[in-house]
Amino acid sequence: MKIRVINPNTSIPMTAKIGQAAAAVAAPGTVIEATQPSFGAPSIEGHHDDVWAAAGVAEQVRIGEAAGADAHVIACFGDPGLHAARELARGPVIGIAEAAFHCASLLATGFSVVTTLTRTCVIAEHLVLQYGFERRCRGIHGTDIAVLELDEPGSDAYARILKCSRDALAKDRSGAIVLGCAGMADLCLRLQSELGVPVIDGVAAAVKLAESLVSLGLGTSKLGDYAAPLPKVYVGLAAPYSP
Repeated sequence: MKIRVINPNTSIPMTAKIGQAAAAVAAPGTVIEATQPSFGAPSIEGHHDDVWAAAGVAEQVRIGEAAGADAHVIACFGDPGLHAARELARGPVIGIAEAAFHCASLLATGFSVVTTLTRTCVIAEHLVLQYGFERRCRGIHGTDIAVLELDEPGSDAYARILKCSRDALAKDRSGAIVLGCAGMADLCLRLQSELGVPVIDGVAAAVKLAESLVSLGLGTSKLGDYAAPLPKVYVGLAAPYSP
């Protein structure tokens, strides 16, 4: 089984970190291909970044489909380009936010999200509503840690995420923490040990869900709105991506 794990930003170190997190939970025989777009922003921290990230995801799914990928994972908590990717893909496409919400809801009656910049909390709020988890998600908390700061060894990112998580559990009366950034994947087990509650990393959750669906012989429905994009000629910058 081959799963293409797409980091929608252009940070090479973060792509490597995400690939390691995915490979750590992958079953024997599952090949993880960690990749990133050929264009876009070095980090995704707002709506404008998200638009370019979605286009980059579409680019990488097209490549993955041509290379015979069995499934795709979108490794950004905004799940950029998820629905477009599902139009393009035969196999499952799993966004890490949606995967994390599902897994958290199986482990606790309520969960809290701890993410990076406060300005991105609204993006997570929109996803909670879109996916129907408003009765399970009890709070979304920004640490005001920049995404790329997570890769800086000397930063105090871990301590700030730990404190924010503890505060969220107490304030929200929740029973689990969802990490709201793929760049936090390597902190998951340490946080879980210190907090004493389930801590869900969306990258790991998405990989396991993708494996399960492929093993069951299930792919993305091609009836209705996830049918292949209608053929037409795009112009300008989008010309190479004409369906």
